Amino acid sequence: MSSPGKIHHKATLDVASWMFNVVTSVGIIIINKALMATYGFSFATTLTGLHFATTSLLTFILKQLGYIQDSHLPFLDILKFVIFANFSIVGMNVSLMWNSVGFYQIAKLSMIPVSCFLEVVLDKVQYSRDTKLSILLVLLGVGVCTVTDVSVNMKGFVAAVVAVWSTALQQYYVHHLQRKYSLGSFNLLGHTAPVQAASLLLVGPFSDYWLTGKRVDAYGYTFMSLTFLILSCTIAVGTNLSQFICIGRFTAVTFQVLGHMKTILVLTLGFIFFGKEGLNLQVIIGMAIAILGMIWYGNASSKPGGKERRSFSSTSSKALKHTGSESSDLDEKI
Repeated sequence: MSSPGKIHHKATLDVASWMFNVVTSVGIIIINKALMATYGFSFATTLTGLHFATTSLLTFILKQLGYIQDSHLPFLDILKFVIFANFSIVGMNVSLMWNSVGFYQIAKLSMIPVSCFLEVVLDKVQYSRDTKLSILLVLLGVGVCTVTDVSVNMKGFVAAVVAVWSTALQQYYVHHLQRKYSLGSFNLLGHTAPVQAASLLLVGPFSDYWLTGKRVDAYGYTFMSLTFLILSCTIAVGTNLSQFICIGRFTAVTFQVLGHMKTILVLTLGFIFFGKEGLNLQVIIGMAIAILGMIWYGNASSKPGGKERRSFSSTSSKALKHTGSESSDLDEKI
Protein backbone atom coordinates (compact mmCIF):
# COMPACT_ATOMS: atom_id res chain seq x y z
CA MET A 1 0.00 0.00 0.00
CA SER A 2 1.42 3.36 -0.93
CA SER A 3 1.79 5.87 1.88
CA PRO A 4 -0.17 9.15 1.67
CA GLY A 5 3.13 11.02 1.39
CA LYS A 6 4.20 9.04 -1.67
CA ILE A 7 0.78 9.45 -3.29
CA HIS A 8 0.90 13.21 -2.68
CA HIS A 9 4.45 13.38 -4.07
CA LYS A 10 3.44 11.48 -7.22
CA ALA A 11 0.37 13.67 -7.72
CA THR A 12 2.53 16.79 -7.38
CA LEU A 13 5.01 15.50 -9.96
CA ASP A 14 2.14 14.54 -12.31
CA VAL A 15 0.65 18.03 -12.13
CA ALA A 16 4.08 19.66 -12.55
CA SER A 17 4.85 17.47 -15.58
CA TRP A 18 1.55 18.29 -17.20
CA MET A 19 1.87 22.03 -16.52
CA PHE A 20 5.38 21.93 -18.02
CA ASN A 21 3.91 20.36 -21.16
CA VAL A 22 1.00 22.85 -21.32
CA VAL A 23 3.23 25.92 -20.93
CA THR A 24 5.82 24.81 -23.48
CA SER A 25 3.22 23.55 -25.98
CA VAL A 26 1.10 26.71 -25.85
CA GLY A 27 4.27 28.82 -25.94
CA ILE A 28 5.63 27.14 -29.06
CA ILE A 29 2.24 27.44 -30.79
CA ILE A 30 2.27 31.20 -30.22
CA ILE A 31 5.93 31.59 -31.29
CA ASN A 32 5.52 29.41 -34.40
CA LYS A 33 2.33 31.25 -35.36
CA ALA A 34 4.25 34.54 -35.26
CA LEU A 35 7.22 33.02 -37.11
CA MET A 36 5.06 31.61 -39.91
CA ALA A 37 2.27 34.19 -40.17
CA THR A 38 4.20 37.38 -39.45
CA TYR A 39 7.64 36.53 -40.83
CA GLY A 40 6.61 34.04 -43.53
CA PHE A 41 8.78 31.11 -42.40
CA SER A 42 6.39 28.42 -43.67
CA PHE A 43 8.86 25.50 -43.61
CA ALA A 44 7.22 23.35 -40.93
CA THR A 45 9.14 20.09 -41.48
CA THR A 46 12.53 21.83 -41.63
CA LEU A 47 11.61 23.80 -38.50
CA THR A 48 10.85 20.54 -36.69
CA GLY A 49 14.24 19.21 -37.80
CA LEU A 50 15.88 22.30 -36.27
CA HIS A 51 13.92 21.68 -33.07
CA PHE A 52 15.32 18.17 -32.76
CA ALA A 53 18.82 19.36 -33.69
CA THR A 54 18.66 21.82 -30.77
CA THR A 55 17.35 19.06 -28.50
CA SER A 56 20.20 16.76 -29.63
CA LEU A 57 22.76 19.46 -28.84
CA LEU A 58 21.37 19.98 -25.34
CA THR A 59 21.27 16.24 -24.54
CA PHE A 60 24.87 15.91 -25.79
CA ILE A 61 26.05 18.77 -23.55
CA LEU A 62 24.20 17.38 -20.51
CA LYS A 63 25.67 13.93 -21.16
CA GLN A 64 29.19 15.36 -21.34
CA LEU A 65 28.59 17.20 -18.06
CA GLY A 66 27.44 13.96 -16.44
CA TYR A 67 23.80 14.89 -15.94
CA ILE A 68 22.63 12.10 -18.27
CA GLN A 69 23.86 8.59 -17.62
CA ASP A 70 24.91 6.19 -20.37
CA SER A 71 22.12 3.90 -21.54
CA HIS A 72 21.48 1.42 -24.34
CA LEU A 73 18.73 1.42 -26.95
CA PRO A 74 18.99 -0.96 -29.93
CA PHE A 75 19.29 0.86 -33.26
CA LEU A 76 16.35 -1.11 -34.70
CA ASP A 77 14.08 0.34 -31.99
CA ILE A 78 15.45 3.83 -32.69
CA LEU A 79 14.79 3.36 -36.39
CA LYS A 80 11.20 2.20 -35.79
CA PHE A 81 10.53 5.16 -33.53
CA VAL A 82 12.00 7.68 -36.01
CA ILE A 83 9.97 6.21 -38.89
CA PHE A 84 6.73 6.53 -36.88
CA ALA A 85 7.63 10.04 -35.68
CA ASN A 86 8.63 11.37 -39.11
CA PHE A 87 5.57 9.92 -40.83
CA SER A 88 3.52 11.60 -38.09
CA ILE A 89 5.08 15.03 -38.73
CA VAL A 90 4.93 14.90 -42.53
CA GLY A 91 1.54 13.17 -42.48
CA MET A 92 0.00 15.88 -40.30
CA ASN A 93 1.36 18.64 -42.54
CA VAL A 94 0.06 16.92 -45.69
CA SER A 95 -3.29 16.15 -44.05
CA LEU A 96 -3.74 19.81 -43.13
CA MET A 97 -2.91 20.84 -46.71
CA TRP A 98 -5.18 18.32 -48.46
CA ASN A 99 -8.15 18.30 -46.06
CA SER A 100 -10.62 20.85 -44.78
CA VAL A 101 -9.94 22.13 -41.26
CA GLY A 102 -13.02 20.26 -40.03
CA PHE A 103 -11.85 16.88 -41.33
CA TYR A 104 -8.33 17.58 -40.04
CA GLN A 105 -9.78 18.10 -36.54
CA ILE A 106 -11.82 14.89 -36.82
CA ALA A 107 -8.64 13.02 -37.78
CA LYS A 108 -6.88 14.41 -34.69
CA LEU A 109 -9.80 13.35 -32.49
CA SER A 110 -9.58 9.80 -33.86
CA MET A 111 -6.10 9.42 -32.32
CA ILE A 112 -7.66 8.58 -28.95
CA PRO A 113 -9.66 5.55 -30.22
CA VAL A 114 -6.58 4.39 -32.17
CA SER A 115 -4.36 4.78 -29.08
CA CYS A 116 -6.96 2.84 -27.04
CA PHE A 117 -6.92 0.09 -29.66
CA LEU A 118 -3.10 -0.15 -29.51
CA GLU A 119 -3.13 -0.37 -25.71
CA VAL A 120 -5.85 -3.02 -25.71
CA VAL A 121 -4.14 -5.16 -28.39
CA LEU A 122 -0.47 -4.69 -27.49
CA ASP A 123 -0.59 -4.08 -23.72
CA LYS A 124 -3.80 -5.99 -22.88
CA VAL A 125 -5.22 -2.87 -21.19
CA GLN A 126 -8.83 -3.06 -20.03
CA TYR A 127 -11.02 0.04 -19.70
CA SER A 128 -14.02 0.36 -17.41
CA ARG A 129 -17.37 1.50 -18.75
CA ASP A 130 -17.01 4.94 -17.12
CA THR A 131 -13.54 5.43 -18.60
CA LYS A 132 -14.82 4.65 -22.09
CA LEU A 133 -17.81 6.97 -21.71
CA SER A 134 -15.62 9.80 -20.37
CA ILE A 135 -13.34 9.51 -23.42
CA LEU A 136 -16.38 9.71 -25.71
CA LEU A 137 -17.55 12.82 -23.83
CA VAL A 138 -14.15 14.49 -24.33
CA LEU A 139 -14.24 13.67 -28.05
CA LEU A 140 -17.80 15.03 -28.32
CA GLY A 141 -16.93 18.28 -26.56
CA VAL A 142 -13.77 18.99 -28.56
CA GLY A 143 -15.59 18.03 -31.74
CA VAL A 144 -18.46 20.43 -31.03
CA CYS A 145 -16.15 23.42 -30.48
CA THR A 146 -13.55 22.75 -33.21
CA VAL A 147 -15.16 20.90 -36.11
CA THR A 148 -16.90 23.18 -38.61
CA ASP A 149 -16.73 22.52 -42.34
CA VAL A 150 -16.08 18.88 -43.24
CA SER A 151 -15.18 17.79 -46.75
CA VAL A 152 -13.34 14.59 -47.64
CA ASN A 153 -11.26 13.52 -50.64
CA MET A 154 -9.39 10.27 -51.21
CA LYS A 155 -5.80 11.54 -51.05
CA GLY A 156 -6.64 13.68 -48.00
CA PHE A 157 -8.25 10.66 -46.31
CA VAL A 158 -5.15 8.51 -46.96
CA ALA A 159 -2.89 11.27 -45.57
CA ALA A 160 -5.07 11.53 -42.46
CA VAL A 161 -4.99 7.75 -41.89
CA VAL A 162 -1.19 7.70 -42.18
CA ALA A 163 -0.88 10.71 -39.85
CA VAL A 164 -3.22 9.31 -37.20
CA TRP A 165 -1.74 5.81 -37.07
CA SER A 166 1.88 6.97 -37.16
CA THR A 167 1.23 9.53 -34.40
CA ALA A 168 -0.53 6.94 -32.22
CA LEU A 169 2.29 4.42 -32.80
CA GLN A 170 4.96 7.04 -32.04
CA GLN A 171 3.30 8.02 -28.75
CA TYR A 172 2.71 4.38 -27.80
CA TYR A 173 6.34 3.62 -28.57
CA VAL A 174 7.58 6.42 -26.27
CA HIS A 175 5.85 4.74 -23.31
CA HIS A 176 6.86 1.26 -24.47
CA LEU A 177 10.58 2.04 -24.85
CA GLN A 178 10.81 3.88 -21.53
CA ARG A 179 9.17 0.95 -19.76
CA LYS A 180 11.05 -1.81 -21.63
CA TYR A 181 14.57 -0.37 -21.31
CA SER A 182 14.06 1.65 -18.08
CA LEU A 183 14.96 4.87 -19.88
CA GLY A 184 14.43 8.38 -18.56
CA SER A 185 12.98 11.06 -20.81
CA PHE A 186 16.36 12.69 -21.47
CA ASN A 187 17.93 9.27 -22.15
CA LEU A 188 15.29 8.45 -24.77
CA LEU A 189 15.61 11.89 -26.35
CA GLY A 190 19.38 11.49 -26.43
CA HIS A 191 19.00 8.30 -28.47
CA THR A 192 16.22 9.36 -30.84
CA ALA A 193 16.61 13.14 -31.34
CA PRO A 194 19.90 13.05 -33.35
CA VAL A 195 18.54 10.49 -35.82
CA GLN A 196 15.24 12.32 -36.11
CA ALA A 197 17.00 15.67 -36.59
CA ALA A 198 19.28 14.31 -39.33
CA SER A 199 16.43 12.64 -41.22
CA LEU A 200 14.10 15.68 -40.98
CA LEU A 201 16.80 18.15 -42.02
CA LEU A 202 17.53 15.91 -45.00
CA VAL A 203 13.90 15.40 -46.05
CA GLY A 204 12.44 18.66 -44.70
CA PRO A 205 13.55 21.13 -47.41
CA PHE A 206 12.15 18.86 -50.16
CA SER A 207 8.92 18.19 -48.24
CA ASP A 208 8.43 21.89 -47.52
CA TYR A 209 9.08 22.83 -51.15
CA TRP A 210 6.49 20.25 -52.24
CA LEU A 211 3.95 21.60 -49.74
CA THR A 212 4.56 25.35 -50.12
CA GLY A 213 6.39 25.83 -53.43
CA LYS A 214 9.06 27.81 -51.54
CA ARG A 215 12.71 26.99 -50.90
CA VAL A 216 14.07 27.31 -47.38
CA ASP A 217 17.50 28.38 -48.70
CA ALA A 218 15.87 31.29 -50.55
CA TYR A 219 14.09 32.62 -47.46
CA GLY A 220 15.00 36.22 -46.56
CA TYR A 221 16.27 35.94 -43.00
CA THR A 222 16.06 39.05 -40.79
CA PHE A 223 17.15 39.77 -37.25
CA MET A 224 13.56 39.38 -35.95
CA SER A 225 12.84 36.18 -37.89
CA LEU A 226 16.12 34.67 -36.60
CA THR A 227 15.21 35.74 -33.07
CA PHE A 228 11.84 33.98 -33.29
CA LEU A 229 13.52 30.96 -34.92
CA ILE A 230 16.01 30.64 -32.05
CA LEU A 231 13.22 31.15 -29.52
CA SER A 232 11.13 28.45 -31.23
CA CYS A 233 14.03 25.97 -31.12
CA THR A 234 14.69 26.78 -27.46
CA ILE A 235 11.09 26.25 -26.37
CA ALA A 236 10.91 23.09 -28.51
CA VAL A 237 13.47 21.42 -26.24
CA GLY A 238 11.01 21.80 -23.37
CA THR A 239 8.10 20.66 -25.55
CA ASN A 240 9.93 17.50 -26.68
CA LEU A 241 11.11 16.71 -23.16
CA SER A 242 7.72 17.35 -21.54
CA GLN A 243 5.99 15.11 -24.09
CA PHE A 244 8.32 12.22 -23.23
CA ILE A 245 7.93 12.90 -19.50
CA CYS A 246 4.11 12.95 -19.69
CA ILE A 247 3.77 9.84 -21.86
CA GLY A 248 6.30 8.07 -19.63
CA ARG A 249 4.40 8.99 -16.45
CA PHE A 250 0.95 8.40 -17.92
CA THR A 251 0.10 6.57 -21.18
CA ALA A 252 -0.48 7.63 -24.78
CA VAL A 253 -4.28 7.64 -24.25
CA THR A 254 -4.10 9.79 -21.12
CA PHE A 255 -1.67 12.11 -22.91
CA GLN A 256 -4.16 12.48 -25.77
CA VAL A 257 -7.08 13.15 -23.42
CA LEU A 258 -5.11 15.75 -21.48
CA GLY A 259 -3.82 17.11 -24.79
CA HIS A 260 -7.31 18.30 -25.66
CA MET A 261 -7.15 20.51 -22.56
CA LYS A 262 -4.43 22.40 -24.44
CA THR A 263 -6.84 22.79 -27.37
CA ILE A 264 -9.43 24.33 -25.05
CA LEU A 265 -6.75 26.53 -23.46
CA VAL A 266 -5.44 27.75 -26.84
CA LEU A 267 -8.99 28.58 -27.95
CA THR A 268 -9.67 30.45 -24.70
CA LEU A 269 -6.41 32.42 -24.85
CA GLY A 270 -7.12 33.22 -28.50
CA PHE A 271 -10.50 34.72 -27.58
CA ILE A 272 -8.95 36.66 -24.67
CA PHE A 273 -5.98 38.14 -26.54
CA PHE A 274 -7.18 38.25 -30.14
CA GLY A 275 -10.85 39.17 -29.83
CA LYS A 276 -14.16 37.37 -29.62
CA GLU A 277 -14.37 36.43 -33.31
CA GLY A 278 -15.47 32.80 -33.60
CA LEU A 279 -16.73 32.68 -30.01
CA ASN A 280 -20.34 31.53 -29.98
CA LEU A 281 -22.73 29.37 -27.98
CA GLN A 282 -21.63 26.20 -29.82
CA VAL A 283 -17.98 26.75 -28.88
CA ILE A 284 -18.84 27.51 -25.24
CA ILE A 285 -21.02 24.38 -24.96
CA GLY A 286 -18.29 22.28 -26.60
CA MET A 287 -15.65 23.57 -24.17
CA ALA A 288 -17.89 22.84 -21.18
CA ILE A 289 -18.62 19.28 -22.39
CA ALA A 290 -14.90 18.60 -23.03
CA ILE A 291 -13.86 19.88 -19.57
CA LEU A 292 -16.55 17.75 -17.88
CA GLY A 293 -15.31 14.75 -19.87
CA MET A 294 -11.70 15.34 -18.79
CA ILE A 295 -12.71 15.61 -15.11
CA TRP A 296 -14.76 12.41 -15.47
CA TYR A 297 -11.85 10.64 -17.20
CA GLY A 298 -9.43 11.61 -14.43
CA ASN A 299 -11.83 10.31 -11.80
CA ALA A 300 -12.86 7.13 -13.66
CA SER A 301 -9.36 6.06 -14.76
CA SER A 302 -7.93 6.52 -11.24
CA LYS A 303 -10.47 4.17 -9.64
CA PRO A 304 -9.68 0.45 -9.21
CA GLY A 305 -10.56 -1.26 -12.49
CA GLY A 306 -10.82 2.04 -14.34
CA LYS A 307 -7.82 1.26 -16.49
CA GLU A 308 -5.75 -1.86 -15.92
CA ARG A 309 -3.12 -3.88 -17.72
CA ARG A 310 -3.95 -7.56 -17.67
CA SER A 311 -0.85 -9.75 -17.61
CA PHE A 312 -0.62 -13.48 -17.38
CA SER A 313 2.37 -15.15 -15.74
CA SER A 314 3.12 -18.69 -14.62
CA THR A 315 4.56 -19.26 -11.16
CA SER A 316 7.65 -21.38 -10.58
CA SER A 317 7.32 -25.05 -9.76
CA LYS A 318 8.37 -24.35 -6.17
CA ALA A 319 5.66 -21.75 -5.82
CA LEU A 320 3.15 -24.14 -7.37
CA LYS A 321 3.91 -26.76 -4.74
CA HIS A 322 3.70 -24.19 -1.99
CA THR A 323 0.43 -22.62 -3.09
CA GLY A 324 -1.15 -25.51 -4.89
CA SER A 325 -2.17 -23.31 -7.80
CA GLU A 326 -1.16 -23.65 -11.43
CA SER A 327 -0.97 -20.00 -12.44
CA SER A 328 -1.86 -16.53 -11.29
CA ASP A 329 -3.38 -13.58 -13.06
CA LEU A 330 -1.93 -10.23 -12.12
CA ASP A 331 -3.81 -6.99 -12.55
CA GLU A 332 -1.43 -4.05 -12.72
CA LYS A 333 -2.91 -0.61 -12.25
CA ILE A 334 -1.54 1.88 -14.80
